[in-house]
Amino acid sequence: MSPTPTRRAYLALGFGILCIGLSAIFVKLAGVPGIISGFYRVFIAVLILAPWWFVRGRQLPRRQVLPLILLGGVFFGLDLALWNTALLMTSAAQATLLANNAPLWVGLGALLLFKEKLNRIYWLGLFLALAGMILVARPAGASGFSLDAGSLMAIAASMLYAAYLLTTQRVRASTSTVTFMTLSVASSTILLLMLGLATNTPFTGYPPRSWLALLGLALISQVGGWLSINYALGHLPATQVSVSLLGQVLVTTLIAIPVFGEIPAPIQVIGGALVLGGIYLVQRSRQL
Repeated sequence: MSPTPTRRAYLALGFGILCIGLSAIFVKLAGVPGIISGFYRVFIAVLILAPWWFVRGRQLPRRQVLPLILLGGVFFGLDLALWNTALLMTSAAQATLLANNAPLWVGLGALLLFKEKLNRIYWLGLFLALAGMILVARPAGASGFSLDAGSLMAIAASMLYAAYLLTTQRVRASTSTVTFMTLSVASSTILLLMLGLATNTPFTGYPPRSWLALLGLALISQVGGWLSINYALGHLPATQVSVSLLGQVLVTTLIAIPVFGEIPAPIQVIGGALVLGGIYLVQRSRQL
């Protein structure tokens, strides 16, 4: 007996969350500069997606939509460069948690750019998440409200990912998944290539372990993860999927414990719970 479409969607969502939850693990295992791991993540992905796109008829989006998709790819590439760099400076769980604060900034961006009204639940969620970020991102042994450089980079990455979402969320309805993913990751690839060349960051000369991790990052996290999530989005409510994606933080945290010995401090566990609770409230507020 074959699974129903809804059951397949839930299975795809679970698989997608596992795949993207592994992305931080692959980045840390690769141990290469953030620009380089970001580049190979999207470069290998576009090598797979582009032929698929050609076979499906090379559907081009409308002229007004294409610049937004390409601009979204630029924001996504910058997000990867910052987040991957943050992963090398702080724990996988910490960087992943802080980089998942995009819903907070999407709400503020919608307020400023699209004049959307934000209710009290949103502001409560924002307050809880910001308070949790302070607890999560404090350097070990620090007093006061100082944040380490890796945490600041992860927070900046979440803002860039919010810019990516704000730029592209209104064009997704008129563009196929394969077309959208192919064009956006191609734009990210070009940007990261230019950043690597401009900073004289080497693209080669890394050990086999790094190449295997980069291959896993591209094939499992980027292609497998996001195709699965996009499939789920076609059969499940977007609000349900977006909240479920927070599960990647749990995946990353649990895997990082045996792989890297990264055990969160109790205060960080409390802060993480506040962040996840705050993001959940933010997501709920936009459904009301």
